[in-house]
Amino acid sequence: MDITIPKKKGLRKAFTRKVLPYWGAALLAAFILFLIVRPHSSTQRISGDTLTVSTVVRANFDDYIRVNGTVMPMTSVQISPTEGGIVQQIVAEEGTKVRAGDVILILSNENLDLQILNAEAELAEKENILRNTLISMQQQKLSVRQERLSLQVEVRRARRAYESSQQLWDEHLIAREEYLKAKEDYQLACDKLEVVSERERQDSLYRSDELQQLRDNLSNMRLNMAMIRRRKENLSVKAPIDGQIGLLDAVLGQNIVPGAAIGQINNLDSYKIQAQIDEHYIDRVTAGLRATFDRQEQHYGARLRKVYPDVRDGKFKADFLFGDTIPDNIRAGQTYYLNLQLGQSEEAVLIPRGSFYQHTGGKWIYVLTDPHRAEKRTISIGRQNPQYYEVLEGLRPGEKVLTGSYDHYGDNDVLIIETKR
Repeated sequence: MDITIPKKKGLRKAFTRKVLPYWGAALLAAFILFLIVRPHSSTQRISGDTLTVSTVVRANFDDYIRVNGTVMPMTSVQISPTEGGIVQQIVAEEGTKVRAGDVILILSNENLDLQILNAEAELAEKENILRNTLISMQQQKLSVRQERLSLQVEVRRARRAYESSQQLWDEHLIAREEYLKAKEDYQLACDKLEVVSERERQDSLYRSDELQQLRDNLSNMRLNMAMIRRRKENLSVKAPIDGQIGLLDAVLGQNIVPGAAIGQINNLDSYKIQAQIDEHYIDRVTAGLRATFDRQEQHYGARLRKVYPDVRDGKFKADFLFGDTIPDNIRAGQTYYLNLQLGQSEEAVLIPRGSFYQHTGGKWIYVLTDPHRAEKRTISIGRQNPQYYEVLEGLRPGEKVLTGSYDHYGDNDVLIIETKR
């Protein structure tokens, strides 16, 4: 027997088994629609009490940078002893004004003293050898001369005997053998005299060369002796120029090697300012640019004299010359804050400098759309000075932007600003 099932009415009819698939399809469609239309930006709520809000303006942009400079003497000469030794006495301390030739340090060097004694002994020995050689040569010269004189007498006697024998031979009064013997004795005496004369000439030349060599050696030794004595004088380290001792790195008893940099003398007649500049500006900083600075409530000018090509630790050096006037009571080592002008003043869209730049690199910024909402916007920043950034695109004058630190904002696209009531 069939049982009649009553039909469902109202809510029960809306959730029947046949209708459930339609509900599932409707929910899936609604979820997909939500994903499509929901905003994709990330949002963060922040407190408005610590915000730094700045206004975008259009004004003249002064193209300059602020650099720190140190006053330095225009000319500094390094103190480097040419002779090494132990510091025995410090005559002048740091900050002392000296004149060229004034003694600053006195060194001692026992090895140098020993070299001087050895050189003096060797020089005395060479002088003694020279004297003995001169005496020996003189004796030899006299001996050869005496031998030549004896042979000259022998030649005269042999010639007389030969001439007498020749006359007797012509008269047939002596034998031929006796005549020939007298002739040969005369010829032998002449040959002996010629040999001795030649030896005398050769000895004279040899003695002259040997004496000249000995005299040259002696002269060189005397010159070497004078140089060693001058080295002794170099143990007194002297000021190379007039000026002030700016640095002296030496203490009593210290062993200083030759050529070591132990200090410097500063010429106090002229000064310069040496500054460290960020390498970001290396292409724009050239010699001849003007700079200004304030000192003792007065305004001064300076001119860029030299740009050093080396970059170290992200900075490069530049030297500035003072203008027509320099500050009173100037001292080496003082710090001046220079405003270096890189270009002419031009009208531009500007925002004040702020900590946001360290986080964004100037590529984007938060712009207030209303007092309670700030949105992330891409911008382009050009030049900058100690007060403003130049905005090339992305912002309009009158808009409000957040220029404080972004360290706690992450990269959220929207900031909801909450204020205390």
